[in-house]
Amino acid sequence: MKTFQLNAEPRTDLGKKAAKALRASQKIPCVLNGGKVVELKDGKYDGKLAEGEKVVEIGRDGKGVITTDFTVNFSDVRKLIYTPEVFVVALNLNGVEKMAVLKDIQWHPVNDSILHLDFLEVTLDKPVIVPIPVKIEGHAAGVKAGGKLFLSMKKVKVKGIYTDIPERIVVNVSDLAIGQAIKVGSLKFDKFELANSKDLVITGVRATRAAATAAAETEEGEENEAAAE
Repeated sequence: MKTFQLNAEPRTDLGKKAAKALRASQKIPCVLNGGKVVELKDGKYDGKLAEGEKVVEIGRDGKGVITTDFTVNFSDVRKLIYTPEVFVVALNLNGVEKMAVLKDIQWHPVNDSILHLDFLEVTLDKPVIVPIPVKIEGHAAGVKAGGKLFLSMKKVKVKGIYTDIPERIVVNVSDLAIGQAIKVGSLKFDKFELANSKDLVITGVRATRAAATAAAETEEGEENEAAAE
């Protein structure tokens, strides 16, 4: 994946009023999840936290995970949000660079403005699941025979270490005949895997009315020839 550089500022005031003021100043409230797992004592963390960080308890085994609340300028994330491409984000926060992926966007239900962004921190030792665009390659044999190529999944979920995840999943359709399809389970990769259901169809070639008519006429012609013989 390509890398997107993003500067951020820690956020300590988490109230609704403060969030509204941020949006009015063209800033977006954000949170970085998936941080370091720490030990808790009586449900509390006694270690040092940077500005904007807090600890969220996970499970009942005395552990918590560090999350970070921050803000970004709307102008800085436009090219990250309004694009079909998928990026790994180099987040400059508290003077430290953390790698992350954008996991969720909360939109205003009426005017479609951005209310909140959720990021997930990624590391070299923990796989992540990211939706990646599908790119079709080749000219299907079924299309040459009069069929029509269709694409059911514009993106697929890819699971792997973020440095091994490609910018797009290339699917070659050259051998597809009319009526054939490529499913998730038929694609195999060395350094990552697809996390969607294996039975989902990514792309295929369906018969058109013209192709079906031509096939029927050919079959009828062959039957007539056979009868004449």
